[in-house]
This record gives sequence, structure tokens and C-alpha cells, in this order.
Amino acid sequence: MNLHKITLAVACVSALLASPTAARAQADSDRATARGLGQDGQKALDAKDFKTAEDDFRRADSLVHAPTLMLGLARALAGEGKYLEAQESYRRIIREGLPPQAPDAFVHALDDAKKEVDAVAAHIGGLTIKVNPSDGSSPPDLKVTLDDGAVSAASIGVKRYVDPGSHVIRATATGWKTFEMKVTVPDGGTIDLPVALEKDTTAPVAPVAAPAPAPSPTPAPTGDASQNQAPSSGGVSPWPWVAFGVGGAGLAVGIITGGIAAGKHGSLASGCPGGVCPPSQYDNLDSYHTMSLVSTVGFVVAGVGAAAGVTLLLLPKSDAAPPPAAAGLHVTPVIGPGALGAIGTF
Repeated sequence: MNLHKITLAVACVSALLASPTAARAQADSDRATARGLGQDGQKALDAKDFKTAEDDFRRADSLVHAPTLMLGLARALAGEGKYLEAQESYRRIIREGLPPQAPDAFVHALDDAKKEVDAVAAHIGGLTIKVNPSDGSSPPDLKVTLDDGAVSAASIGVKRYVDPGSHVIRATATGWKTFEMKVTVPDGGTIDLPVALEKDTTAPVAPVAAPAPAPSPTPAPTGDASQNQAPSSGGVSPWPWVAFGVGGAGLAVGIITGGIAAGKHGSLASGCPGGVCPPSQYDNLDSYHTMSLVSTVGFVVAGVGAAAGVTLLLLPKSDAAPPPAAAGLHVTPVIGPGALGAIGTF
């Protein structure tokens, strides 16, 4: 067990608990940044700069997921001819739906997604790759790629949905000539592509490996059996107790923050009728999520510490004993205003 890793895990818990106010400020910054990216993305979309629009909307949605941002991303992808991904973006909006009392902009985004998805789907093409070796065999190490992306064996011989346009198919196998072909899939059309593999007669034949010699018998030990035993190191290792100390600190953090999260949940239950929180409850909602996350991390650290301690107790003394300087290791829980966690010293 590495003491530095244990100390780092406990420090992460402390950092998460240190400043709920900073977490709220970060969330506000993310929302403002996402709003600005969405506006820039719409301007690029109106100017038919689809590549820039895709980048803006993708970044914005990674900060704050919203159907309006996903709709902009789907439209930008469709403008670039990436109909397959655009269709999945539209379907994600439809699949996720909306919460009760959703803003009008979200409702309009869902309605537009339902109207536009079929038009995008009509552009998607199909490509059926059929591998036909010249001798009728099935090469065990056959590898097929489509535009440098691996094609699963399960999709060989069946229609594979692709964007219209140019694609490169490549097939390789030991003892066979490499097959490579460029095809153009029409808009909304399907192509059947037979991959005719031919034997490579110039490929070197791998030599047959000679059988390995049988191992010589190990001589039986001689003399007094007690003289053949390796000396064992004495003393009691402090490492198991270090691990238990870390686990205890994590448990304390998990219990305390779990109690705080439970209190926040009760407040949200009364302040968010129908599961929809007004702006006045955003601070409580952010604080509840932060406390819940930190409580989970604390219990995970507690479990890891306990498991590590038991494992170290069961190890042979020669494996578990640390260097002499490690005898002063200890972990101390820290509880104070705006911070909860533990400190490890060595």
C-alpha cells in the first residue's frame, strides 16, 4: 500500500469540502460561458459556418446540458453532412424529454427536434461489407477498417449505416494480400461491397519452433531443515494502522457530509414543488449535490482504507514491514469551519 496514494485520496475529500461557495461560483461561471458559446454558435449557424457552430455548441453542451444547445449541435452536424451523428443528437433530445414546467425555449427545441429528425435520417446511407477469401476459408486474424476505424466482426455482411460521401475500406490477414478500396456512398443510397481476399504467395512461412527441453529436477534440500529456512523479520508493521486511520477519516467525512446532504434534501423537498426548483433554491440545490458527492467519496475512502488495513495485516511480516523511518506515520481527521477531511504525515 502506497502512503502517498492514501494521503492524496484523503486530501481530495478535504478539497471537495473546503468551499461550497467556490463550487457555486464555478457553476455560475459555467452557465454564463455556455450561454455565450450558444449565442456564438447560433451566429455561426446563421452564417452557415457549420464547423465553428459545431465546436461552439459542443463546448456549450459539455458545460451545461440543455435541449436548445443539443438542437444547435444537431443542425450544425447536418450542415456539415454528418447526418448519422446529427440524427443521434436529435434522438437524444427526444429520448430525454423535458421536466415539468420546462421553459418555452426547451419546449420549442423538443418540437423542432421531432420535426427535423426524419429529414436528416433520409440522407443516411448504407454500406454492406462482405469478405470473400479466394479459398472459402475464414482467416482467424482478419481485420477490417472503415476510414481507419475498426469494423466489428458482428457488422460484417450486414448493412452498416454511414454518412454519404467517400469512404475507404481496408482488410488485412496473415498470409493474405492487403485489400483496400475507395467507394462513394450516394445520399440516402446503399452499396454492397465484396472484399475479395487473395492468398499472398510471397509471404514468408513461419518456422516451426523446436520443443523446449524438459526442465531438470530440482535437487532435494540437504542438511537440517531449519537451516534452509529464510529468516523472518520481527516486529509489528504500522502500515495496517495507517490504512485503518485513513478509513476512519473517510468514514467521519462520509457521515458528516451525508447528514448535511440529508438536511439540504429536506429543505429542497419543501422548496421545490413538483421537483422543479425556483432560482431562489439554486444555492441549496448546488450545496446538496456537493455534499452528496463528498459523502460518497468519504465512504469510498473508508472502504478502501479498511480493505487495505485487513490486507496488510494478513501479509507476511517481511512483505508488510516498512522502512524504519515509517514508524512515525499517522493520519489525523480535520474538522473546521468550511472544511472537513484528514491530514496524513510522514
